[in-house]
Amino acid sequence: MASQPDFTAIQAAALRSDRFRLEREADWKRLEAIVGRMERGRLRSLSDEDVLALPVLYRTVASSLSIARETSLDAATLAYLEALVQRAWFIVYGPRASLGSWLRRFLGGGWSASVRAIWLDILVALAVMVAGTVVGWLLVAGDSEWYHALVPGQFADSRVPGASREALRDTLFGNQDQNALAAFAAYLFSNNAQVSILAFALGFAFGVPSLMLLVHNTAVLGAMLWLYHGAGLTLDFVAWLSVHGTTELFAILLSGAAGLHIGRSMAFPGQRSVMQAAAEAGRRSAQVMTGVVLMLVVAAGLEGFARQLIDDTPGRLLVGGAMLLFWLAYFFAFRRRGEGGEAP
Repeated sequence: MASQPDFTAIQAAALRSDRFRLEREADWKRLEAIVGRMERGRLRSLSDEDVLALPVLYRTVASSLSIARETSLDAATLAYLEALVQRAWFIVYGPRASLGSWLRRFLGGGWSASVRAIWLDILVALAVMVAGTVVGWLLVAGDSEWYHALVPGQFADSRVPGASREALRDTLFGNQDQNALAAFAAYLFSNNAQVSILAFALGFAFGVPSLMLLVHNTAVLGAMLWLYHGAGLTLDFVAWLSVHGTTELFAILLSGAAGLHIGRSMAFPGQRSVMQAAAEAGRRSAQVMTGVVLMLVVAAGLEGFARQLIDDTPGRLLVGGAMLLFWLAYFFAFRRRGEGGEAP
């Protein structure tokens, strides 16, 4: 049983809490009503007075919460105020745009503007990818043992140096080896997705690891091109790869350029601090990488359906070429009205 002084202290605390609530509860309830209507999307039901009063009420309730914490009021009042302040914060300071409006802005010019802003890094990454392809070709042309070092061993079935033209052609057309073909295409997609992510993530190391990944990845492509070229199937292989490859390789190009953009900004920050330059480049590159994820999803769809359904070289070249033209037009020809240039 509590002693008389303890009981008196409890009564005093309860009285203080009740008085505190009664003096301010009207503002709490009004803010709660406004926030509730806004959370339910009933903005039209709000009066001009309510809209103007929202930030004032938020600061008032936040002040009440601060006082309640300092004076150790009852737990129920504290929990109520904390929840109300948190809800009101998202209304007052939270993002105004919905996912749909953000997506419209992103696809309607935000993504392409970020890509154009790193055009110099894209050119460097493209040159490195071309060089990697040439290096892969020259290595296996000089010594065919390099082919086994570059191309994963699980695909060294009929796609090996010395294979007949018919055996190599069967890997590109018809249904004779669809399981192996699907496995090889799945490997290409998963490998390219990993390369894209790593090329971006390692950009902080001044872009050097990003460029090395691009060289290694495209060296595999160069080795495969050499193999099919030796059998007179260069165009057929390019057509088979282009169905999803123009999108996938473009995604790798952008991810490598995004990583290089961060590394280049850190190495040459100009008048900015290194951290400020990295932060600015990181925000721009992150937007590019968000689009890269979408490109990889598109490539997966092309790989899973179009590549399987189209079984002739002209049709494959048509699809691959159309996708390449689409991406080039979207990134470098499509601009929002009034959009200005952005320095790399």
